[in-house]
Formats: sequence, C-alpha cells, structure tokens
Amino acid sequence: MGWKGDPHLSIIHFLSDMLIFVGFALIAAGWKVLYRAVREGQLATTGPYRWIRHPQYTGFLVVMVGFLVQWPTFATLLMFPVLVLMYVRLARREEQSLKEQFDAAYQRYVDSTPAFIPKLASLVQFRRSRGSQE
Repeated sequence: MGWKGDPHLSIIHFLSDMLIFVGFALIAAGWKVLYRAVREGQLATTGPYRWIRHPQYTGFLVVMVGFLVQWPTFATLLMFPVLVLMYVRLARREEQSLKEQFDAAYQRYVDSTPAFIPKLASLVQFRRSRGSQE
C-alpha cells in the first residue's frame, strides 16, 4: 500500500489482530456455554448463543478474515470460500441433529436467532441492558 515503517504497527495489522482476538474470544465463550449445555442435555441458548446459533463457527470465520487481512496470499484467498462453505454445511448438518433432538424448542430458537451474523437490534438491546445494570 506504499506505507513506510514497521508493517506490524500499521492500522491493517492492528485490524487483523483485533479480528483474530475477537474470533478466538467468541470461540472460547461459545465453547464454555456449549460444553455445559451438552453435559446437561440442554440446548445452548445463553452467552453468545443468545445472538447467533453458531458462535464458534462465526468465531472461526472471523479469525480466518483476520488472517486474510494480515496475510492475503493466493492460497488463503482460494481457501477462504472453501472453508466458509465447509463450516456452513457443517452447521446445517448439526442443525438437523438438533431439530431431531430438541424438536419445537429448537425451532423456536431458529425462528428467533440468526445463524451466523447477529441482528443489530439485539446487540444494541444488550448494550442498553448492561448499562442499566452498572
């Protein structure tokens, strides 16, 4: 891009690092909730599962975008859409299994919670509720 100086101190590198951090944080937060839900035989609907049905897959995708921003090679550009497709297909297969296991409860969850990208209104509502608790 014609920038001079240390590339690790550029805004692009910082953006990449933030995406990678947020992605791993989402994966970790999702894992904690999912582990507990599976152990108890329940549907995971708390934590990041309040906003999206697949926070761990979304986290992996955010991490991949972070690496793509930081290191856009021909191979990473080719592999990104393949990996996105694989995670979407895996999520759909898991949803079939959850529909069989949790029936109407899972359908209500699907009807109210997007798969990968949270609704802006639900995030704004969360921020407001957190502000009133402090």
